[in-house]
Amino acid sequence: MTVQTTSAPIEKPPLTEVGVIGWLRANLFNSLGNSILTIACLGLIVYILQAVLPWALFKAVWTGTPQDCQAQGAGACWAVIGEKNRFTLFGRYSYEEQWRPALAIGLFLALVGASCIRRLWSKALIWAWVGQVFVWAILMWGGVFGLTFVNHEQWGGLPLTLMMSVVAIVVAYPIGIVLALGRRSDMPVAKSLCVAYIELIRGVPLISVLFMASVMIPLFFPEGVSVDKLLRAQIGFTLFLAAYLAEVVRAGLQAIPKGQYEAADALGLGYWAKMRLIILPQALRIVIPPMVNSFISTFKDTSLVIVIGLVDLLNAGKIAVNDPPWRSFYVEMYLYIALIYFAFCFTMSKFSQRLERDLSKATSR
Repeated sequence: MTVQTTSAPIEKPPLTEVGVIGWLRANLFNSLGNSILTIACLGLIVYILQAVLPWALFKAVWTGTPQDCQAQGAGACWAVIGEKNRFTLFGRYSYEEQWRPALAIGLFLALVGASCIRRLWSKALIWAWVGQVFVWAILMWGGVFGLTFVNHEQWGGLPLTLMMSVVAIVVAYPIGIVLALGRRSDMPVAKSLCVAYIELIRGVPLISVLFMASVMIPLFFPEGVSVDKLLRAQIGFTLFLAAYLAEVVRAGLQAIPKGQYEAADALGLGYWAKMRLIILPQALRIVIPPMVNSFISTFKDTSLVIVIGLVDLLNAGKIAVNDPPWRSFYVEMYLYIALIYFAFCFTMSKFSQRLERDLSKATSR
């Protein structure tokens, strides 16, 4: 004799609680206040789009001359981007040789993309970045392998912005860690020097640091030895960023529970082993968001190099639209430059969020 058992049918949730409708109800229309706010925001977005889209797309001039743009009148003149794009991206770099900075930027972006994939993290990737430095120098300067020499005075646009920001970040990062450790040190002299440096640099604006670097750095070299302004600006950026990173790292060190220090001491680890193996990995993981915020600020602050005669991406665009026939279409150029800045900054932000999420999963296992 067999007994047949029947399981109760599984009830499916209502359609209003799953999928897109469920997400909308849970996040945008879960209360009267949120519903009103959502509808108001949608109305504002529609109002903005109906005003912007005709100007930006439907009535825009995509190719042509300034006269064509002026004849159209009501729309954007994106033709200025096509006309001035090469000067905006590469500045005063020799026109016939602009394939070299374009190739350098392409290689840099390819390595950045590879670095975003964690399974590719290896010593080979480190050596690829080291090789990238030499390849970048060869492409930008030339003078070897049959490439025409191009003085750095002619550099500008996006390559200059990338170079100054990346070099500043790479060099300032370890300096900032050392300064943070020095500020928390028990040695009075080291602590005082680190505190004085950090507070002095953080107490003045970046533009004054660039002026001081441009004026003061040559005084530290023997007579007859000159330091070009690109190197001076790079030193100023690096020193400025290091001071801010030091405070970011110090915040991470202070967030580590005292028990972690005591556990490391109980294991018999020395100071540097304790910091390298236990304390710093946790501290640096905690401060990923503010650290990336400093990196993004540095990338955007390269526009200040105009005060010492260097032409970065933003200032190359400003110079490009100083051409009288195109002068009235500066808004389109600024929007184009803003899009480039947004692309790089948004990528850094999303990568930091992904890295933080992956590291949190790894430590929770």
